[in-house]
Amino acid sequence: MYWDVKTVKPLPDYRIYIEIEDGRKGIFDLKPYLDFGVFRELRDVHYFNQVGILFGAVTWPHEQDIAPETLLAEMVPLDPNPFQNVNMQD
Repeated sequence: MYWDVKTVKPLPDYRIYIEIEDGRKGIFDLKPYLDFGVFRELRDVHYFNQVGILFGAVTWPHEQDIAPETLLAEMVPLDPNPFQNVNMQD
């Protein structure tokens, strides 16, 4: 599906870098989730860094997951071309 996650990389401070199949990229902050239920285990940085992808969703080995819809709704988008709106003729 076009909203499936195709790349995920752990970042410092409990954030992850994600790329979506449709080309969108962004940073998702997991800190707000770390005090709740199964997500408490993600406080262990070594475990947090085991992040992966299963069926288009961001997952960890003990079945924690973040659905692509949540990622898209809450991620901070990264501009794919930061010079896109710069007038180079000035």
